[in-house]
Amino acid sequence: MVDAIDRALVHALQLDGRAPYSRIGEVLGVSTQTVARRFNRLRAEAGLRVIGLPDPELAGRSQWLLRLTAVPHAAQDLAGALSRRSDTSWIKLASGGTEIVSIVHATQSDGNALLLHDIPRTAGITSVSAHYLLHMYVGGPTAWRGRAKSLTPAQESALRSSRAPGAGTGAAAGTPGRGAVRALDVGDGKLLAGLGADGRATHAELAVRTGWSAATVARRMEELQGSGAIYFDVDVDPGALGFTTSAMLWLSVPPAHLDAVGRALAGHDELGFVAATTGRTNLVAQAICASPNALHTYLTERVGAIEHITAIETVPVLRTVKAAAPFAPGLVGLPV
Repeated sequence: MVDAIDRALVHALQLDGRAPYSRIGEVLGVSTQTVARRFNRLRAEAGLRVIGLPDPELAGRSQWLLRLTAVPHAAQDLAGALSRRSDTSWIKLASGGTEIVSIVHATQSDGNALLLHDIPRTAGITSVSAHYLLHMYVGGPTAWRGRAKSLTPAQESALRSSRAPGAGTGAAAGTPGRGAVRALDVGDGKLLAGLGADGRATHAELAVRTGWSAATVARRMEELQGSGAIYFDVDVDPGALGFTTSAMLWLSVPPAHLDAVGRALAGHDELGFVAATTGRTNLVAQAICASPNALHTYLTERVGAIEHITAIETVPVLRTVKAAAPFAPGLVGLPV
């Protein structure tokens, strides 16, 4: 069970994933030891972790939303194989366990290997659709608003004032502005691998990974964060926070109204992800609600009140197999 302190800790990390325990404790009015103890308990029991990720565009990666339908006995194995790849994230089993939804990160150098080569050769897949992510309204640096309701405006302001320039996370912190930054190189790849494993790793720990000095790590991280080239995401099981029902929403909207509808949906606390895509449906969202009845109410009263949505497909999410993941070299093949 989580309490008000746990929820406030998650909110604080969404604002600043690398905030010291002492600073979080000061803002929450509890001891440093309490913050550390709560963090470790949530990490063990609710999968809480902070992850450093690169901006996909600045990293030269395109993002695709992949929908796979597989025969029942193969779907879980396929989802597991996809989760071991370095070019996938947010893998979900949906629709009775026969559908897999995943984000795929592709580059020109890999030749879209997963989409063009590995998936077509994989046994057990009965249908495939790939949707190019054109614009993200919620997701990435703009995190889910539903879990950012525990701190007062004064507490949020106190955390922001202590944050390094450009070092925000989540919707409450705002999307970092983009500035001039030198291209990511091999050393940055090692730095990102370290931050992908643990976004709260110390400069000394990251220095061991990169071969740089701790001072060089600190300078490079400040540059990358200040430019918006990297951001910090927070993973935590929504069920531990009381959100037990999730569904993917595939919507069709006339192009002239797509941006207006996307912006309207981005203001909904019930949505953890909203993006414009290519395909027969051109807007996709993930709803995260407290119960099936709450999802029904959200769909009928809030989504139903938005004009220009001409069709909606609601697909229940049964399990998240993989959440955010680091970008690292090398791919793990699919079973053929």
